[in-house]
Amino acid sequence: MSTHPPHNRVALVTGAGSGIGRATAVALLADGWRVVFSGRRLEALHESIARAGDPFDDIASRALAAPADVTRPESVADLFDLTLARFGRLDLLFNNAGVFTPGAPLEDLALEQWRAAVDTNLSGAFYCTQNAFRIMKSQSPRGGRIINNGSISAHAPRPRSVAYTATKHAITGLTKAAALDGRAWDIAVGQIDIGNAETELSAGMATGMPQADGSIRPEARMDVRHAADAVVHMARLPLDANVLFMTVMATQMPFVGRG
Repeated sequence: MSTHPPHNRVALVTGAGSGIGRATAVALLADGWRVVFSGRRLEALHESIARAGDPFDDIASRALAAPADVTRPESVADLFDLTLARFGRLDLLFNNAGVFTPGAPLEDLALEQWRAAVDTNLSGAFYCTQNAFRIMKSQSPRGGRIINNGSISAHAPRPRSVAYTATKHAITGLTKAAALDGRAWDIAVGQIDIGNAETELSAGMATGMPQADGSIRPEARMDVRHAADAVVHMARLPLDANVLFMTVMATQMPFVGRG
């Protein structure tokens, strides 16, 4: 991963305590951003920051661990207030926090599992987007960028994944509506759909995943840094250019022609 001298742009990454969020927040630091690492567990956020190497200056001056629960609007509001208090503005929001629900027949999915997926994957992204809009409209220079983590499941479901799939399809609607509402204010909104990045949560893919034909088969994975680098590419663009949708995936995973 290349490193660049620090600049004044500020990024906030949710779900930064592990996986794609951790890799992306670290990549943004390496690209010169000041980065708010947000997630539920402070210890995990500190571990994420500790993984970042910084040849230019003290990491502590450009990285902030900020615990928050995106399912609670008041916690999200506090997170964005803290970001402003520390760094003075917001140039990038990566809406990455999300949860999977256990695989289950649609009719057997517990209502609390449905609500957990909706509260985190959809409502949490909306709360963060709403707070980002308020900041980006009022700051000077105005504007900024929001990138939503949509997932391959924003396009095609896995078996027994109704809650996750429904929320990720909804993220596509949030992306389109926010892109339309934000463009008059120089707010660029896009979505990255990531397939089979190698993280702790995706370890089971290497041993076997349920397929649409009822079989269990291993699936190819890609290094998570490729997903992080794709987000950084989107983030670097000037605000008069936008990647509205990008898919980055393990080449051999079952998506095109899934099942």
